Amino acid sequence: MNRKTLVLPAVVGLLAPVLAACGASDGGSDGNGAIVVGTTDQFVASEEAPAPLDPAIGYEAGVWNVLRQTVQTLMHVPRGGGLPVPEAAESCTFTDTANESYRCKLRAGLEFADGSAVTAEDVKYSIDRVIRIKSTNGPVSLLNNIDTVETKGDREVIFHLRTSDATFPYKLSTPPAGIVQKAKYPATSARDGFQVDGSGPYTMKPEVKNDQVVKVVFTKNPRYKGDLKVMNDKVELDLFPDATAMGKALDEKKIDMMTRTMSPKQAQQMLEKPKDDVKLTEMPGLAISYLGFDTEDPAVKNKAVRQAMAQIIDRGQIASEVYGTTAEPLYSLIPSSITGHTNSFFNKYGEPSATKAAAILKDAGIHTPVKFTLHYTTDHYGEATAAEFRTLKKQFNGTGLFDISVEGTPWAKYRPAEVRGDYAAYGMGWFPDFPDPDNYTAPFLDKDNFLNSPYRSTLAQQTLIPQSRREDDRSAATKTFQQLQDIVAEDVPVLPVWQGKQYVASREGLTGVEWAVNSSADLQLWELGRS
Repeated sequence: MNRKTLVLPAVVGLLAPVLAACGASDGGSDGNGAIVVGTTDQFVASEEAPAPLDPAIGYEAGVWNVLRQTVQTLMHVPRGGGLPVPEAAESCTFTDTANESYRCKLRAGLEFADGSAVTAEDVKYSIDRVIRIKSTNGPVSLLNNIDTVETKGDREVIFHLRTSDATFPYKLSTPPAGIVQKAKYPATSARDGFQVDGSGPYTMKPEVKNDQVVKVVFTKNPRYKGDLKVMNDKVELDLFPDATAMGKALDEKKIDMMTRTMSPKQAQQMLEKPKDDVKLTEMPGLAISYLGFDTEDPAVKNKAVRQAMAQIIDRGQIASEVYGTTAEPLYSLIPSSITGHTNSFFNKYGEPSATKAAAILKDAGIHTPVKFTLHYTTDHYGEATAAEFRTLKKQFNGTGLFDISVEGTPWAKYRPAEVRGDYAAYGMGWFPDFPDPDNYTAPFLDKDNFLNSPYRSTLAQQTLIPQSRREDDRSAATKTFQQLQDIVAEDVPVLPVWQGKQYVASREGLTGVEWAVNSSADLQLWELGRS
């Protein structure tokens, strides 16, 4: 989630952006009618990223959580998961057996929040716009299999795909496929600033200080026509500098719910010593954490170096000592709760072994110790990240085979530097765009991949990924996904570390909490209400 960077809480929080701004409103619990939700996500406008909330640009979990409330999509994943169902659409279906033509019919009477009609041309404009802008850090890869978009009348849209893609309905449920207005979103450039307009369940109003958002007020959209049932009239999303400040606001009844990013320590404390007036809700988590590599950088270009790191890393130690009960070791890009998962890294490398790692490097003629910097972001994935990378440094250097230093950088500079290829090795997280194994493989292995990685696997790109997308029955593609995971374990363009659980803390009287955050860490604020 990107993405989201998209990317990944071990708690609904563990891995999200942290904002150096102010926090709590004294709203929701003090009677103004709004439900107040806390987050440590950051939305900052800069010269490099002047339009963080534009659907064609934003590819982070926190950004998508704003867009999902305001910009309507043709499809959406229903409460509790499962196959996508129509949202702005009345119906959608593949019209051919090859899954290359997808037709949607809009609901009658759809309107944007300002009262103007939503038409098929608006859908075409919105999709074409994302593809045309093709933001380097953006979500265009989700839509780049679209060849052309055709309209028939005001309500019918036909998507002609370049190749078969059974996951396309999922992609139409993501924010980059959201419907926007020509008058408010330029055709070839981003919409600067933080305002978001659409036909979704809420209108939004951002409160901005020093080019960063400190609060977003979502108000129920009276013109909304779609599949979602909105259980409240207003929700405030309050942004905090860190999890400690957010937790204090919950204790002081200034917010009704903590989402991203609770710290592992907070979740552990609430599990061990529950509070009478606070409910801790545990949910399945699909977020993952991993190390990425610039496979053209001299330090890690030889895959033997990356294989040696895969042979040394002790995921169990990281999970238990840094994240406690909120994370578990991950031996594949595809988490264990997703169909098609296989423990490819464990199958190839087994238990951590410095002896085996030394043999890998010796056989490849690599002189030791191998020296480079391992980078991480200081303010995007939660306060446990620094401890994780200290542990990784100790594991690698403790073998005598590596001389690795670690360096932390704020996300606003970190992500552009990673995309430019400034880092030989770096830490990242991934929140899935949709709960399908394709979204844990294609974003890392396909062309125009999320990491802008120079790594290429012809077998993966030209055969296995297209082959997996032809299967309507996703379980039928299991063997193909196993092959993809085995390629990653052999070449190690990325190194999976852990997958996380999700926790949400809420005050008594708040309802719908169990539905307000799904397994992909998407906020669904319309589910919240008061008992």
